[in-house]
Amino acid sequence: MKSFLREDLEAIGAASPDVFQVTFSDGAQYRNRPGPARFSLRFHKRAAELKSIAFGHVGLLDAYFDGDVDVDGDLRAALRAGMGSGFSSANALVEQANRWHEFRRSNASRERAKLNARAHYGLGTDFYRLWLDDPLMMYTCAYWEDGTKTLEEAQVNKIEHVCRKLLLRPGESVVDIGCGFGGFMFHAANRHGVSVTGVNTTPEQVDEVKRAIQARRLENRVNVVEADFRDAFGPFDKVVSIGVLEHAGRDQLEDVIRAHAQFLKPGGLGMLHFIGHVGRRETEFFIRNYVFPGGWIPSLADTITLMEDCGLEILDIENLRRHYALTLDAWVERFDRNWERIRALDPAKFDERFRRIWRTYLIGCAEMFRSPKERTHLFQIVFSKGNVARDSYPMTRDFLYEDQDVARARAHESLRSAD
Repeated sequence: MKSFLREDLEAIGAASPDVFQVTFSDGAQYRNRPGPARFSLRFHKRAAELKSIAFGHVGLLDAYFDGDVDVDGDLRAALRAGMGSGFSSANALVEQANRWHEFRRSNASRERAKLNARAHYGLGTDFYRLWLDDPLMMYTCAYWEDGTKTLEEAQVNKIEHVCRKLLLRPGESVVDIGCGFGGFMFHAANRHGVSVTGVNTTPEQVDEVKRAIQARRLENRVNVVEADFRDAFGPFDKVVSIGVLEHAGRDQLEDVIRAHAQFLKPGGLGMLHFIGHVGRRETEFFIRNYVFPGGWIPSLADTITLMEDCGLEILDIENLRRHYALTLDAWVERFDRNWERIRALDPAKFDERFRRIWRTYLIGCAEMFRSPKERTHLFQIVFSKGNVARDSYPMTRDFLYEDQDVARARAHESLRSAD
């Protein structure tokens, strides 16, 4: 049986630009070529080898999380080697496990959707604070303009990029669907003078946002509601949705998009920021099983079609895939640097298994977004409820990249005739 695993490893070794070594449970070794190894795998149990044969990359990762396989050296290089060789493709057993996961943990019911969200976002503010940007704590792709030096700068860039696209004006009402820790709301309220309502399905985050609103004395301009993303109310002048669509689920995608339309006033503008596939593909089982239960990566094409069916006009689509690789790199660096502080929060929860899963998730996603072959990207779609007129939205993208004050003045000047 070991020969089957060796064949897989030889295929990885032939495609990998890095030297690596594998030590099997019986002491036998494989090295893909001469030279210093960038990383090495060590199988401690034959069962781990059998699991890797049966379930491919998912079985190998599962054994690694259990401690039955160790990865020494550069984990990033190891994950990149697996992706580059095609070893990360799902086999029949993994596909069946993925279907079973969807049956058991679908977001179809609001109760299950909340449990799925809490499994990830309910890990605690103290945990996320140790590796996200400070103080906004944006857990989504940042925007790395030329000259950006820190994660904090990149996340403010992202928020401003969204605000510019939406032409936020003082006094407008905005809904932030899936508001996270409230970073967008606080920045938009303070910088652009809008009133923002956050919608969040995770009680732990809602409680934290309420505390932050009081601490910032923003009760008159910012509030948060604990609700499912499908429960629309309002309507609002502008809609912001950053990192929500991935949690809708395959069969709930239409309901969530329809709710986005219902949140918005006729003629209003919205921003949909989400991870999406180019073409229809299954969502990676590892991510669904260990990181985002019930999650589903929609296709860009299906998303656009559903938006149009709900009366939304697509005004602009931007792909920020490369920006997400840099964002994940920053998160990994902070996660590693602060690991001992994370572990000290709750040694039983944040144990070595947790560390291995999360490092694999963060590093693996960085390499996925960096890959020249992968077809999972990060999209920002600007949309309107109903078709815009010549004077209701700028005719070019120039306003996005001018000096901020000049851009705001010019964009608003162009809209005065529509007021």
